[in-house]
Amino acid sequence: MSGSIPTEIRDRVTQLRALINDYRYHYHVLDESTMSEAAADSLKHELTQLETQYPALVTPDSPTQRVAGVALDKFTKVEHQIPMISLNDVFDQKEVEAWLARIHKLLPQDKHEFFCDIKMDGLACALVYEDGMLTQAITRGDSRVGEDVTANIRTIQNIPLKLRVDAAYARLLKGRTEIRGEIIMTKSDFAALNERQRAEDKAEFANPRNLAAGTIRQLDPKLVAARPLQFRGYDMIRGDQADIPSYDYAYAAMRALGITNNSNATTLNSLEEVMSYVHTWEEKRQSLDFNTDGLVIKINDKKIYKDLGVVGKTPRGAVAYKYAAEEATTTITDIVISIGRTGAATPVAVFNPVQIAGTTVQHASLHNADEIERLDARRGDTVIIYKAGDIIPKVQAVLKELRPKDTKPFDFKAELNRQYPELEFERLEGEVVYRVKGTNSELILMRSLEHFASKGALDIDTLGEKNVEALVNAGLVEDLADIYTLTRERLLGIDRFAAISTDKLIAAIAAKKTPPLERFLYGLGIRHVGAQTAIDLVNAFGSIETLEHATQDELLAVDGIGVVVAESIEAWFADEDNVALLTKFTELGVRPYFEKKSGSLNGKSFVVTGTLESMGRDIAADRIRALGGTFQSSVAKDTTYLVAGANTGASKRKKAEAYGTIIIDEASFLALLQA
Repeated sequence: MSGSIPTEIRDRVTQLRALINDYRYHYHVLDESTMSEAAADSLKHELTQLETQYPALVTPDSPTQRVAGVALDKFTKVEHQIPMISLNDVFDQKEVEAWLARIHKLLPQDKHEFFCDIKMDGLACALVYEDGMLTQAITRGDSRVGEDVTANIRTIQNIPLKLRVDAAYARLLKGRTEIRGEIIMTKSDFAALNERQRAEDKAEFANPRNLAAGTIRQLDPKLVAARPLQFRGYDMIRGDQADIPSYDYAYAAMRALGITNNSNATTLNSLEEVMSYVHTWEEKRQSLDFNTDGLVIKINDKKIYKDLGVVGKTPRGAVAYKYAAEEATTTITDIVISIGRTGAATPVAVFNPVQIAGTTVQHASLHNADEIERLDARRGDTVIIYKAGDIIPKVQAVLKELRPKDTKPFDFKAELNRQYPELEFERLEGEVVYRVKGTNSELILMRSLEHFASKGALDIDTLGEKNVEALVNAGLVEDLADIYTLTRERLLGIDRFAAISTDKLIAAIAAKKTPPLERFLYGLGIRHVGAQTAIDLVNAFGSIETLEHATQDELLAVDGIGVVVAESIEAWFADEDNVALLTKFTELGVRPYFEKKSGSLNGKSFVVTGTLESMGRDIAADRIRALGGTFQSSVAKDTTYLVAGANTGASKRKKAEAYGTIIIDEASFLALLQA
């Protein structure tokens, strides 16, 4: 019986609750810690033991009463006293100006103050407090009728079961106070949860918003309690409107009473200030620990807000400024496989270009064979694309309801054989990726660097096979761009590098910081992109950036580019390591330049066969290209001249004769070069 409970026990329980609630307030609302989490857990454990021993001391607002109860059969429908209506969307400054013009037309005499907050991507929910005690939680539903999710909400750690006492807001602790906000899961908590899913060999969740919404609608509160959800308030409603005169007052009151809200919300006085806030957070929003697709802009004065009324189903006093979409749907046109710098084979989805978060994207990594199988991604599928951290495009899901009837599952091994018939691949036990057999990342790097420095590419003097091997073995280069980080101090003392050889190499590398774009492109080592193909691509697109975003149709429109070459180019630019490499080149001051070749050989194509006395084949190719001509490796229907040097083979002559190609000797060729 309550009368038999010692006074010191009652006092201890009261003190424990106060201290635990104070810790919760500082931790969740003020984002500061008054003690360690372990210490707080210890206090809560003591409180639990005392309440177990003295059940009469248990109260509904005790920190111990967040425990999940029994599962429900269904949720009860509840009508909102005031509808939770949605806002009109605006997408640029002109639409914000038009919104303000409509307001000034209704209230021309008012100079308005605005309240702006970052829109959290979660599940809208209303918390009802009676005399400061949490009595009900209702989802937004259809805006007029929601569902009672009180049992689930009570398990969320940052929602106070009893509002904190604060003298400045004492009247809000009497009667009915409704607090509206979003149930969210932070990015960091979501990442940690998915890490646990992977460790337990369970399916990963798609995104924080869907997981938060789906969790709240679980009938079993135990499942809700196991997930790290949070509540962030954005409005406070009282029967007497005068109790909450403005939105900035509502935010201050919520924080004082123990409700977490966004500390970046602010009051602003002009359109210029509002748009500055909009642009600031468009750039900074990735630093936030919650997902957002925009901002909410409101008239700060709640009386004016109410007087402006509602048009249709949206209030006149507020708009939602939406940033560029972070998700979009598109169709997979191809799945190509990229071989990375470690020899790993990475599948890449190529899709119709789509705008996400303000940029155009057209490919996304599918990671490995297991991920393709999990998604069951196929050519022709409609997929949802999103940007992880607004940077890297990812395939979130396949919309199988829209799948064409003739699609076939992606056969990873068969595609490796088709796309890379000259290579062998293996998948080692315990690994999820296929790799090129018989090679390693160091060997691939050496061969890539040799090619990058070769005469046909950047032609970097003294950076031959032996020096490349020495640099890689010494750990001085880990990718192609690293050669531009080499210094005299780092090289001296390494095998093969004395003072003179070191100075020569550094000077040779520095001299190639502004290479011709076609040589730079060829030097990147994109499979199937030879010297002439690089020239054709550069002439067609003019820059690496344009080539990177070229569609397959645009690539196929370039003479000499077929499906195999187009797939290879797409795969290379879809590899995150390659994109990072290009960025690194830029950061190190490497500036390839484009100069479209024009001259007397424009429109003419050449094949050189046999031995020329005056020059080697590479020099001949350079001379042809410098005058606007095309150098080909074999005779084709469009070949203009076959230059026949000494010891010319019969097969090329025969092919040239069949195509009507003009056959000339070395003297005639030299005359064309000098014309």
